[in-house]
Amino acid sequence: MTMSWLLGFMLKEEFRVHASYSSRTMFLSFPFIITMFALSIAVTSGRLLAYTPLTDAILLLHVSVFLYGLSVGAFGFLGRQYLERTNGTRNYIVAMPAILPMHLRRTFFGMFVRDSIFYVALLLAPATIGLMISIPVTHFRLTSIGILFGTALLSFLLGMSLSFLVSTVYMRSRTGFAAAVIGVSGIFGAAGTTRAIPLSWILPGLAAHQNLPPLGTNAGAAAALILLALGTVAGLVVGAVLLVPDRFEPPAVEVRDELPRILSRLRGFDRIGTLLGKEFLDLQRSGTFAKMFFSFVTPLLFLSFTAWFVRYGLQVPVGFNTVFYAGMVGFFGVILYNWLNNVDATDYLATVPVSVPEVIRAKLLAFLLLTTWISVGFVVTIAWLNADTRLLWLAIPIVVVTSTYIVVLTAYLTGLRTNSFLFDPGVLARFSVMSMLPDFGLTILSFTIDRDLRFAATGIGIVLAVLAATTYILLKGIDAKWRGTEFGE
Repeated sequence: MTMSWLLGFMLKEEFRVHASYSSRTMFLSFPFIITMFALSIAVTSGRLLAYTPLTDAILLLHVSVFLYGLSVGAFGFLGRQYLERTNGTRNYIVAMPAILPMHLRRTFFGMFVRDSIFYVALLLAPATIGLMISIPVTHFRLTSIGILFGTALLSFLLGMSLSFLVSTVYMRSRTGFAAAVIGVSGIFGAAGTTRAIPLSWILPGLAAHQNLPPLGTNAGAAAALILLALGTVAGLVVGAVLLVPDRFEPPAVEVRDELPRILSRLRGFDRIGTLLGKEFLDLQRSGTFAKMFFSFVTPLLFLSFTAWFVRYGLQVPVGFNTVFYAGMVGFFGVILYNWLNNVDATDYLATVPVSVPEVIRAKLLAFLLLTTWISVGFVVTIAWLNADTRLLWLAIPIVVVTSTYIVVLTAYLTGLRTNSFLFDPGVLARFSVMSMLPDFGLTILSFTIDRDLRFAATGIGIVLAVLAATTYILLKGIDAKWRGTEFGE
């Protein structure tokens, strides 16, 4: 089997999967939306660059695309999930080596190449086209746009390949995975907080960009850095592929019957307590607790780093107070609700006397029990570190109300298929409007606290009251919206 043949089928499979979330027309409209968004950013770039130097904007761009690559490159986790969940109705090509004369390492490498092409075509290329369309208005140079695309692509591929390597280490050794995560986190922590390591040393694509127009003119140094970046990506990918086992068999695990013990602690929840106990047991046996914790805490740490970098690195006098952090934390809840829906397939629940709305409510309750203490604890910790505990009386209600609102909104719009329906542009548009408007309102009000506390507190109280009322309406509407839905649809 040739690699081109395998890659062609993988690309077709990926397109069909994403198109099934909404429709082919909706899915193909996504690059157009990205193009228009990039065009609007380019047209208003003059005003943005008046406050942020071009070098800082380029730095933030490369860090952002690197982190995005890091987030989508965990093929070790994704491939392991596909291999463990093979069934008679939905199989993926990466799982075929178990029954066909195919090599598992080749299919994993195919996943990396497939997603590299897929995300470039879906995001990076449309964004670049948007910048090119803006040339008559912005007078950007075509060469500068090409340099931006090429170097940003290197940073993106570096993030993907690093994530690919670390996730395949997980397939071999949990201890090795923990060591790799600690090592990578330490390197970027040193670069982001103490500046002990320049980010350009870690991101050769960024360093190459800094040596090319309009930032520099050292083409020789840029060429050497580009070769270094390509070599690093190739080395990480080769290492990841070599770490993929020749064959993968899900480990046989012997567990105790812990459901009665969990249910005894949930006696006060009546009928939903059984479903809630099942959720906690599934999370425990699947090892999802740790994944959920890191996927929730990592964006919070990145938010803290971004706020620190803007305030102290870029010397922008922005008032990031405890209320600001509380508003941001509350809107990260969609990440964890998505994890709750990805623990296992729900098709088998069609044979159990439960309905989709009942399962949704159980997942919502599990979310609140799992995350409320983390969110409140993070806000209290940030307030203590910033010596800003005076606003905790306002921040804690914000984080509780916004967390509840965002997860109920997500459940109402997407049901049990959050990761699927958020690819539907219609659902995504409604989610964006209903989440961004209150988020912007709380952010703006948080910046006015030191000027007029009474006005800001009153405004925040009104926003929270509206969110609480909307949450109640959406929660009541879940039953009507999802009552007739079958599991697996």
